[in-house]
Amino acid sequence: MREQVQFPYRLYLVISAEACKGRAMLEVAEQAILGGVDIIQLREKSSPENVFLERAQRLKEITEKYGIPLIINDNAAVAFRVDAAGVHVGNTDIQPAVLRQQDYFRDKIIGYSIEYLTQLENEQTALSDYLGISPVFRTDTKTDTITEWGLDGLTKIRQLTQKPLIAIGNIHVNNAKAVVDAGADCIAVVSAICSANNPQKAAYELKSEITK
Repeated sequence: MREQVQFPYRLYLVISAEACKGRAMLEVAEQAILGGVDIIQLREKSSPENVFLERAQRLKEITEKYGIPLIINDNAAVAFRVDAAGVHVGNTDIQPAVLRQQDYFRDKIIGYSIEYLTQLENEQTALSDYLGISPVFRTDTKTDTITEWGLDGLTKIRQLTQKPLIAIGNIHVNNAKAVVDAGADCIAVVSAICSANNPQKAAYELKSEITK
């Protein structure tokens, strides 16, 4: 069992150039941070690795400026090359157990997506720093998920593990508080900030909801 690291973050932005719908990704990220985002994950599933790396390097400049951790989605090589705070992986990605064997990732943040309750008992969960509960509510942003957990599912997971739980999936200002009340330590959003007319205001309103 990995010793539990502190996970003080409450508002988690998952960002990509595509999610920003033609707007400058770095500008959206900076506005989101000013509004209250605590941690950012760069997710570039469809981008060539050189493009992913360039975007990660530029985003790292913003996150470093504000002291915000940068997490890389499903690309250990990019995470290593930009010296990210950590990496987030799913069930079809490189496993946390494999990452922990590498010196670089031994003390980095590793997030792991949960799609089945049985995963709570496996080695990957034990070696992760937080669990991504995805999706809480079905979303068009990510369509390759298995289980729509809902609030009841989230509560069930909360009862079964002490790991920090990051909830994602169609979370917005009108349901964010309910998600936290159901057991999430942190909410992660994509569209609620990336598609907002005012990302800073959107982040501020979300943060206010979950820290009431």
